[in-house]
Amino acid sequence: MRLKTSLRSHKELVSCVGWTTADELYSCSEDHQILKWNLLTSETSLVVRLPEDIYPIDLHWFPKTLGGKKQNQTEIFVLTSTDGKFHLASKMGRIEKSVEAHKGAVLAGRWNYDGTALITAGEDGQIKIWSKSGMLRSTLASQGSPVYSVAWGPDSHRILYTSGRQLVIKPLQPSAKVIQWKAHDGVVLKVDWNSVNDLILSGGEDCKYKVWDSFGRLLYSSSSNDYPVTSLSWAPDGEVFSVGSFNTLRLCDKTGWSYALEKPNTGSVFSLAWSADGTQLAGACGNGHVVFAHVVEQHWEWKNFVITLTKRRTMQVRNVMNDAVDVLEFRDRVIKASLAYGHLVVATSLQCYVYVGFPLNCHPPVYIQYTYSTLIHCVLWSPPPRHFLLVDGAGLYTFSYEGRLISSPKFPGMRADILNAQGVALSNDTIAIRDKSDEKVILLFDALTGKALGDGKPLTHKLEVVEVALDQSGPSNERKIALIDKNRDLYLTSVRHLGREPKICKIGSMVHSMSWNDAANILCGVQDNQLTVWYYPSTVFTDKDLLPKTLYIRDGSEFSRTPHILSYVGTKVTLRQGDGSLVYSSVPPYPALLHEYSTSARWEDALRLCRFAKDQSLWACLAGMAMANRELTTAEMAYAAIGELPRVQYINFIKEQPSKESSLAHMLMFSGQVQEAEATLLQAGLIYQAIQVNIDLFSWERALELAVKHKTHVDTVLAYRQKFLQKFGRKETNKRFVQYAEGVEVDWEKIQAKIEMELSKERERAANTSVRSSVASRR
Repeated sequence: MRLKTSLRSHKELVSCVGWTTADELYSCSEDHQILKWNLLTSETSLVVRLPEDIYPIDLHWFPKTLGGKKQNQTEIFVLTSTDGKFHLASKMGRIEKSVEAHKGAVLAGRWNYDGTALITAGEDGQIKIWSKSGMLRSTLASQGSPVYSVAWGPDSHRILYTSGRQLVIKPLQPSAKVIQWKAHDGVVLKVDWNSVNDLILSGGEDCKYKVWDSFGRLLYSSSSNDYPVTSLSWAPDGEVFSVGSFNTLRLCDKTGWSYALEKPNTGSVFSLAWSADGTQLAGACGNGHVVFAHVVEQHWEWKNFVITLTKRRTMQVRNVMNDAVDVLEFRDRVIKASLAYGHLVVATSLQCYVYVGFPLNCHPPVYIQYTYSTLIHCVLWSPPPRHFLLVDGAGLYTFSYEGRLISSPKFPGMRADILNAQGVALSNDTIAIRDKSDEKVILLFDALTGKALGDGKPLTHKLEVVEVALDQSGPSNERKIALIDKNRDLYLTSVRHLGREPKICKIGSMVHSMSWNDAANILCGVQDNQLTVWYYPSTVFTDKDLLPKTLYIRDGSEFSRTPHILSYVGTKVTLRQGDGSLVYSSVPPYPALLHEYSTSARWEDALRLCRFAKDQSLWACLAGMAMANRELTTAEMAYAAIGELPRVQYINFIKEQPSKESSLAHMLMFSGQVQEAEATLLQAGLIYQAIQVNIDLFSWERALELAVKHKTHVDTVLAYRQKFLQKFGRKETNKRFVQYAEGVEVDWEKIQAKIEMELSKERERAANTSVRSSVASRR
């Protein structure tokens, strides 16, 4: 990826620029002119000549979309100047209002994302908040040094501003905590805060640019450049950012490393602005130029295919197996593209093209007339032959591969313009969305209808969630979602939990990135700078002690700082390192094959595979899969192979149970689902077995409660309780047990006879049920 630049000129220093549309730019200069540049026609026109006493410093357009919805309000922009005023001007250049704001120059002016407030920062060290009409609301801060730059937080409830060498995040609520930290060794000149990824950029006189999170933690620090960093700006989707300095323009990834470095003859670049579609960049230059740049040479990879955006409207498709090359030409500028499962989606400024199968030029694309928004910032796939999801500034849209709109999920307070690939996940049947208004909440929708799953109750985690991912194979009732919270702990839970409280199980810690395999429910993640693969993460629901034995861990010494997983296709994991280089890591193919055998119930083939591979982690996976599918014979052999003899004995105990209900209850017990096991036995009328389960778990009060409620085996509970206390030389102190012990006689012979009678009844009922089912099958 790189920038292709061109220069156009004012007569004097250009101080600020701002885009009205994806192809129209306004620029302000010390020659007192505001010029309009049309990139489609290459025309330049004078909008207005400012009065001689107005020297502009900063320009910012009123937001055109509020929460993803287009506004009909007249297009206006705020223009700050050296005389201490800011000016509200129309698109035609007419100044609607001029406001005395600061003593000295007004160095920055910014609308919030809602368009309800304007903030200005001055040479006098004050930061003021104004209404949309220019009425003063409050003075947020006052300090002794000039405030060179200011930015709104994604929620429009916090302000980021410079204070000498420090950065300050100040909430609008007076009682809220202020975050302040030393950011640079020189004066901080420019800041920006992205609403999609919630990351902060800063640049200063120490000639460095840095990336921070919203808590003020340093994520990336550049090496020292030749000149101070005078401008920087996030692309709207938060994937890249640009940095400007003297005769320097740099394009960087969101993690900080540099894609490209251009050296145009610009002087210092005082201001940078991205177009709404994130494909074009403009800069205000100290030597009177306006620098225009558009992003080219983006790459997309899938298996043996590589696609490159060679020009704004041209893509090259290369098959690396035979070096065959195809060229795709488009009528409009390419905004976004995505390649997966042998399919390609290309979004231009007016429509989407869906290519199905390779070679692409042999298959005419499906056209989707795109009328929703000018910016697609996320494309997600589900395995074919299903659908894909487009996320743009207005909403989420699920399309079939034939271009038919399937669904469009909606929820109260939806802000699709700030969603990204980490906050949205797609599978064949489910869409998961992290709620940006409350990041502990994950909203779940049916992919085919767009309606909320189940009773509409969302999934709620105990901490803020930073990333979500859905597994890609298997039936919908077994769909799992993995999530990483702000503590970097990895959790797994079921999407469809049938009205029960979802069981959210922790399966990893210090996980910085994750991805599901495209064909099997295998999860990989970067865990504490190691590549960890969870061959069968769902085993945490059947036997959580078995989970560590199902892991494949690869030492991270070959990786540099903070690697990030891009994809996990087949047996290949693609990682992006902290310096931008790509690293490929292979995963053994056997686990995916084992998943295939388990899904199709080919247990003999699964056993043969494990015997052939002689891998303990495979045997552990097979044990978990067999228990999940209640295939006890296979589970017994798998547990024996990894030396889990107590579990082998318990499986034998399960197999000896006289009825299916008892077997099922003890399998649930095996998985730690005690309440479900008890409910299964009670529903089948097996009261004694339910009581015995609680006795075995030393849940004495619950055992007594069941015995009293069903008026049976009270003496059994008291007898086992006495035996337990005698073993440890203790006396009874529980009042309920003391009360019932006074009126109930404990006779072990009667108790044993009663237990044997209960078991005989259960065997007899199970035998009768078996005979009836056999007769019914013959008929």
